[in-house]
Amino acid sequence: MPVNGSQRHLFDIPDDVTYLNAAYMSPQLQAVRAAGLTALDQADAPWTIKSEDFFSPVEHLRAVFAELIGADVEGVAIIPSVSYGAATASANLEVGPGREVVVLDEQFPSNVYPWLAALDRTGGDIVTVARPADGGWTAPVLDAITAQTAVVTIPNCHWTDGSLVDLAVVGDAAREVGAALVVDASQSLGALPFDTATIRPDFVYGVGYKWLLGPFGLGYLWAAPQHRDGTPLEEGWIVRSGAEDFSGLVDYQDGYAPGARRYDVGERSTFHLVPMAIAALDQLLAWGIADVAASIGDLTDVVERKAAERGLSVAPGAERARHMIGVRAPDGLPAGLVSSLAEHGVFVSVRGDSIRVSPHLYNDESDIDRLFGLLDESL
Repeated sequence: MPVNGSQRHLFDIPDDVTYLNAAYMSPQLQAVRAAGLTALDQADAPWTIKSEDFFSPVEHLRAVFAELIGADVEGVAIIPSVSYGAATASANLEVGPGREVVVLDEQFPSNVYPWLAALDRTGGDIVTVARPADGGWTAPVLDAITAQTAVVTIPNCHWTDGSLVDLAVVGDAAREVGAALVVDASQSLGALPFDTATIRPDFVYGVGYKWLLGPFGLGYLWAAPQHRDGTPLEEGWIVRSGAEDFSGLVDYQDGYAPGARRYDVGERSTFHLVPMAIAALDQLLAWGIADVAASIGDLTDVVERKAAERGLSVAPGAERARHMIGVRAPDGLPAGLVSSLAEHGVFVSVRGDSIRVSPHLYNDESDIDRLFGLLDESL
C-alpha cells in the first residue's frame, strides 16, 4: 500500500523545484543532513572519538542494510562505489578462456569496465544482450546463458529507462549451467523490494546516494556464503582479526574479520558518512520498501498514461520497474531538452534516447502535470 501522503516536508526542496531525478542523485532528507552535521561537529573534537567509534556505527549500518535486503549481516561489506563492488566480484569469480560474461546492452559502465579488465587478465569473452524491441530483458538474457557462461552480471532494471529483468528467473538459469549471478542494484535498492533469499545472487552491490537516500561515496556489497573467504581488493588493518585492539595492531595478523568484512573499503568508518547512511536507511525501513515502491509506481503510471496520450513510447508496466520510466519520442529528443526543462525548475535526465523520469515520495501528480506541460511545448 502506498505511503500516506507526500513526504516532501522531510526534505529541503524549494517550492519552485520539481525534482524528478532520483535515479541521478537523491535530495537529502533533513534527518540525513542533521546526522552529517552532528558528525562533523564531533570531528572538530577528535579527542572525543574512541576506538569503538571505528567499529560500532559501521556494524550498525551493516545490520540495517542487511535488513533492507533480507540478508544476513555477515555477508555485508561497506564499499565506496559500484566499480569497487564489480572489481571485488570479478576478482573472486573464475572466468578464463572459453568462458563468457553476460551483460546488457548499454549497461552502466561501472559494471562493465571491471569485467573487461578481468577478462583481459584471465581470458574469456563478454556477451552483450541486445536491447529487446518490446522492452522485456528477461527472455533475451535467458537466451544468452549457455554452457560457456561463467558470470551473468546485470542490473535489476536498466539505468536508462527502468526496463526490468526478472532476477529470480535469471538466477535459476545461471545456476543450472554453473554460472554466477552478480547484480548491480544501484537503480533499485530502496525503491524496489529485493529479496536475497529468492534471487540468490553470488554478489550484489549498489551505491547509497540514489534510491537509498544516503550520502555520496558510500555503498554496499553482499556476498553469498561461498564467496566470503575470497581475496579483498585492499589489505587494510581494520578488516584483520583483532583490529579492535589498537595497542595490538603491531602484532600483524594473517586472519580476517569474519564474513564479508574483508571486502570493506579502507577508512570505511568515515565518521560523517556512516551516520548519514544509517539515518537514510532507517527512514526507508520506517516507510517500508514495498510501500515506497507502490507510491512511486502510482506516479510513473501517470507518466505512462500521459505519454501514451501524446504518442510517446515507454516500456509497459509489466516490463519495467515502477519507480522509474523512460519516455521516448518518435522523432527523437530535441537538443538541450534537459537544460530547457531545468530553466523552468523541472529536473529529469536524458539517458540514451530516453527522458528518464524518476520521482520519489517528495513528488505528487502536480509535478507530473508540470513536466508534461513543458514537454508539450518542446516535443
